[in-house]
Amino acid sequence: MASILERNNKTTKRKKTREDYAEDALYREVWEEVNNEKTVAFIKKYSRFIIAGALIILIATTVAVMGVRTHRAHKLADAQNYEMALHSLDAGTMRTVAENADGVTADMALFNAYLLDDNIEHLEKLASDGNSRDYRDLARIHIISLRGDDMTAAAVEDYLAPLDTKKSPYYYTGRLLVAQKYLATGDVKNADKWLDVIINDADAPAMISARAQALR
Repeated sequence: MASILERNNKTTKRKKTREDYAEDALYREVWEEVNNEKTVAFIKKYSRFIIAGALIILIATTVAVMGVRTHRAHKLADAQNYEMALHSLDAGTMRTVAENADGVTADMALFNAYLLDDNIEHLEKLASDGNSRDYRDLARIHIISLRGDDMTAAAVEDYLAPLDTKKSPYYYTGRLLVAQKYLATGDVKNADKWLDVIINDADAPAMISARAQALR
């Protein structure tokens, strides 16, 4: 139980009178007025910066929106031109699409141009300047299939070096081609080195792994 001293120390909270409420209202009014004056003074002082900042944000937003719309329109035009080129089955049209399009669409058009006219120059350009790794590496695979017989094993290995990473979708195919080239030149030691990497890799595609084991 609370002691008599503790009870005596407790004070009853005084109720606010009408004058107290009026004083509070006056205080709030003065405080708001002061804040308003500070706000107005701040705006006057920094108005040029505020307006400039707002304009910058507005311009940046407008440019971004226009950029997105332009990009989408360009991509749509690329896709339509590529589709028209497919229907025409004309290598020249495909090459034109490749020169004017961006990204994977340009790569597809250039590769199809090669398929239509067997011009290895299309592959060479794709291998060196292609926008996507997939098509650059695919072009190198095709070039080796066309020119590999006239190249040394070391040259084939060097040319397919960009594929010697699992980031490439043709990693295992490239290694198998290098191994086959070394075997064709009678260099079994180097061939086995490349084949063993495929055979001992649990992620190697079954068909390529089986081919490597047959060559080993």
